[in-house]
This record gives sequence, C-alpha cells and structure tokens, in this order.
Amino acid sequence: MTGAVVHDGNDRDAGVAEEICGYLTEQPPRSFFLFAGAGSGKTRTLVEVLRRVTGVVPHESGGRLASRLRLYGRSIRVVTYTKNAVAVISGRLGSNDLVAVSTIHSFCWELIGGFDEDIREALIANKAVQLEEAKSKAADKARGISETDRRKFAKIEGEIEILKGVPTFIYHPDKDTYGEGAMQHDQVLDATAWLLSNRPTLRTILQDRHPIILIDESQDTMKSVLDALMKLAEPRGSGLTLGLLGDHRQRIYVAGHPDLPSFVPSGWAKPELKMNHRSQQRVVQLINKIWAAKLAGRTQPASGVEQHHRTEKTGGTVRLFIGGTSLSTPEKRQKEAWVASQMQQAAKSNAWATPGGFQSLALEHKLVAARGDFLNVYKAMTLIDPNAAAPSGRGDNTGPSAARLVLHDLAQLAACVAADGSVNDFAATEVLRRAGCLEQLPVDANQRIARTEEIYGAVVAFGVATIKSGATVDEVIAPIIKAQVFKVDARLLQQLADKTPPPAAPIPRRGTETDDARQRRGWCALFNAPWAELERYRRYLAGNSELATHQVVKGSEFTHVMVVMDDDESDGNQISYDKLFGATELGERDLDNVQAGKETTIDRSLRLLYVTCSRARESLALVLWAENPTEALKFARHESGWFAEEEVLEIP
Repeated sequence: MTGAVVHDGNDRDAGVAEEICGYLTEQPPRSFFLFAGAGSGKTRTLVEVLRRVTGVVPHESGGRLASRLRLYGRSIRVVTYTKNAVAVISGRLGSNDLVAVSTIHSFCWELIGGFDEDIREALIANKAVQLEEAKSKAADKARGISETDRRKFAKIEGEIEILKGVPTFIYHPDKDTYGEGAMQHDQVLDATAWLLSNRPTLRTILQDRHPIILIDESQDTMKSVLDALMKLAEPRGSGLTLGLLGDHRQRIYVAGHPDLPSFVPSGWAKPELKMNHRSQQRVVQLINKIWAAKLAGRTQPASGVEQHHRTEKTGGTVRLFIGGTSLSTPEKRQKEAWVASQMQQAAKSNAWATPGGFQSLALEHKLVAARGDFLNVYKAMTLIDPNAAAPSGRGDNTGPSAARLVLHDLAQLAACVAADGSVNDFAATEVLRRAGCLEQLPVDANQRIARTEEIYGAVVAFGVATIKSGATVDEVIAPIIKAQVFKVDARLLQQLADKTPPPAAPIPRRGTETDDARQRRGWCALFNAPWAELERYRRYLAGNSELATHQVVKGSEFTHVMVVMDDDESDGNQISYDKLFGATELGERDLDNVQAGKETTIDRSLRLLYVTCSRARESLALVLWAENPTEALKFARHESGWFAEEEVLEIP
C-alpha cells in the first residue's frame, strides 16, 4: 500500500497486519496471498488482523466491517489444516462471534453434509474423470491396453455402480469412517470442489455465510478446493474475498499447489512477513541458503523472501554429520548418541546430553518405525489401510479404524496390567464399563455370574499374555476374542477367522495386487507381529515417539533439533537425501521430470529438509547416512555453500 511506514530491525513486519486490514476493508475488498516463512509470526499476524476487522480493538474501518457482518448475520471463516492449529488460533483470538475457525475438512463437510444427491453426483463425476484418465494413459502405452489396465477400469466402473446405490453419505472430519456411504477425507474435499464449481446455489450459500475466507497453510490445501475458491473470488467484488496465508517452501503434501505464488491472480495483493523470530542467525542463514540452492535436478523456482533473524539472535550452532548407511540400525543409534555428545560440546549445552533435551526428526515414516522398533506393526498397518497408518497432521491420528480393538480398547485394558501380569480389577472394570462391555449381562442371576466369570477369566488370561516374552498380537488378543469381551470390528473378526496363509507379495514394479490381497497380507502380518511393538506404534501415532516425522511437527519449534536422513531405511523413492547431497546420481525418472518441468526427487527432498531445519531455535544437527559418504562429504564441504568446512564432520 502506498504511503505505508517503512520499518526495519525487529519491527520490519510491524505494518503487515494493518496492510492486510486495508485490503479486507477496502470497497470492494481485495484478495491477498500473505507469504509467511518459518517462525515469522503468521498466527500472531492473523489474530491481530481478526481482532481489528471485527472491532475487538478500536479500528475505524474494521469497526464498520464488523457492523456490516453483524447486521447481515455473517462471519469471517478461518480455515486451517489441523485441529491443533484451530485450537491455537481460537485460543489466541478468544470468544468472537464474527469469526468461525475450523479445519479444512470440517469446513467442507459443513458445506456439503446432508446433500446426498449432490454428493453422489460429485463423486460419480470425479470417478468418471478418473476412469477417463486411466483409459487415456493406457491407450498411450506402446504395448497397448493390458489385463491390469482392464482390471483397473472394471474396479472404477464397479465403484461408480456402488455409488449409484448409496442412499446416505457419512463422514467425520477427525477420524476414519467405514461402511456403506462412508467418505474418505480426500473424497470430501474433491466433492466440495466439484460442487462449488457446478452448483451456483452452494456458492451463494457460502458467500452469504462467509464473505471473507482466510486459509492458513494454503500451500498444503488440496489444489481442487483452492482452485474452486480462487475462481469464486474472481473478479474482485464477486462477493467472496479470499486471503491465503502460508509458505510454499514448507509444502509437505502432494495434494497442494506445486508453486502456489505463481497461481495467485495478478490483481491480488502480496504482503510479506520477512522476519524469522524463532531461530538464531546461523539457523536462519542455513535455511535461506538451502532454499536458494541451484541444484541439478531442481525444477521448483527459488521464489520467496529471504528471512531476517532478530537483532539479538546473533548466535546458533549448525553441524552436518555424515556416515555410511551400511551400518546396522543399532549401530546407527549408537553413532547418533555420539553425534549428540559432539553437539553438547559444539553448542555448549547439556540439553544434548539430557533425555528429551533435544528433538529428533526423521523425514520418512518407515525410518521412524525402524528406529523406534515397531517396524513390523507399522508395515502391517500400511497394508491394512495406507491412508491411516501414519500420522497425517490433519487431526486425531488413531490408525486404521478396523484395528480399533488393538489400538484403543486393548491399549486401555493393557494399562491396567502390572509388570507381573496381574490385573488391577477396579481399573479394568472401569475400562470395560466405559466401553459398554457390561451393558449386555444376562438378567438371570446364575447366567450373569457365569458371564461375569467368563469375562474376568479372559481379562486375567490377557494380562498374563501381555507380559509373555515374544508374545504375538494373535496370542494376546485370543482370550478377549474368544470370550467376546469387546464389540469388535467385523473386518478384524473375519480376518482372524480366516486360517489360510497370506498371499505372496507382488514383485516390485512387475506385479499388482487387489486391495483385498494387500489387506489380507497386512492382517496376517499384524497378528504375527510382536505385541510389545503396539505400544510403541501408539506413541508414534500420538506424536510421542522419540523420533518424530515432519508431518507431526508441522508448525512446531524446538530449542535443539537432530534431523536423521537415511534413504536405506526409508520407504519408496519420493525423496532421496543421497541424491540431494550428491552421494548418488539422479535417476532416469528425475532427468525425464527435469525435461518436462515436473517436480523431482530433489524438489521434494529440499522442501522437507527446509521444513525440518527450520524447526530449530538454537542448535541443529543434521545426520546423513549416505550410500557414498566420500561424495556426500565433498558436496557438503566444497560444493553446496551451505556449511563452513568445520561444520561438516565424518562419523567415525
């Protein structure tokens, strides 16, 4: 905005909140994209804007906007990605009847929930597009349409037929639902996007309820929903004003826009938060250099604002430790303890020698499972339901719904078991009461006693089984299942009753398998997995494991951070730190994507490294287990420009 006061030092972003207030209170209001880097005070700025434009604090034009909203019974909608973010924004804002804060999933379901005919049409339309794309892709192949392709077509066509017969659709924004009409999270978002584009009435309802929508973490908001809302906000004065807040450098979900700033319409305002209030100077310097890097295989532009550290934060410690990935997992854990001792000396902080004194971060779920010693359970859960097996950062992470018995009910019962296997009767009875296990006891006194003793015997046997060395999930749950203590998901019961061996895993890159075969392999793996791994897996889902992933810590910050990078213990080929640090060459697919201008392994790896490094306030240790440590050391010391030579150490 012209005539704005220029600020510098720690106050260089002081005028941004008022700048945004100007855009929202102009006539007509102006949509905007706020670039807000790591630690820039985005939430503080958002809350400050909301307080001004809703009249909570004296503000001339904001007061007029608040009066108009109240007169017409409207409110400003704030949409963010996680329940935690909703709680933070709502907590800082306080009670405000002119602002509604929710997750993107709650927002979408609030719009379309109950409109079953429209939802059905949207889902069928999206499936039809999916089918057409599959047929087009298959037709382009040199060898023609294969039997696998035909099975895929038939599967989609079958799904369309099922949708035609669904009378009612069900959904819960914070947990997975199942059964007839159950919608997955992405389906709700895609259906909302389709309906906003094809149902004028829904657009009118939205504009009448919420003439201003502010979307936090917009870089991770599903592209289809964002596109529909951006189209609805054009042209200026259309009745909807959109404010996008975020940092495309911190995009971690593939469903978001690959380069959001380039998709923002030219007429939108583009305010910027340039400060990093979180980190010491050395950490800020590193993340600036990482993002600005000119790397072979990079296609994403290095757009965005270079951040400034606070004037009093002139320190900070950064180290990169590189070792060979051929070591075993226990050996790597031992070496990472050595890294922590080195950081204790470098950062002059005993936090690195204190349990829980620093936060370890990984860049891939399988790596966390391997380090956390719950790999068998994690692999099983990914086969049972790949969409619910890992923390998403979206809301409650409860794992696959079909496995509720072992992930929730029996976890509570296991908490009543002492180290010697004895059961705290009072605590166990309370668990059974809350779960409704005691509601169907027989009326007849003798039958009631017999049933109570049966349940008690099952709980005692369960307690004994939980402490047995090497006990499997199957062995521990057997007495509970036999006595029918809990109401158990039919899918788990069906799989447990099936005594046939699991199907063979498909040959990588050569074979495909049905969902049923994949899930059967998963259930067999879960029943044979060590019971002791389940508790470690539950802690991981809750975000309480020693090692956390970038999804779980999205938006968080820690005083001291260790980032562990190990392609060998990761799953898939979407990211590669060996490639990023020059330890291995780019693959054919990467080179093809570079030629086509598509996102590459380097792009994804660079973003995740940026996200994890930017969590640190005071000190940061990067640990790279490389296929070729010599080449990685050479790149880090002499080619990257990211580190001083003394900041790069070889792990002995």
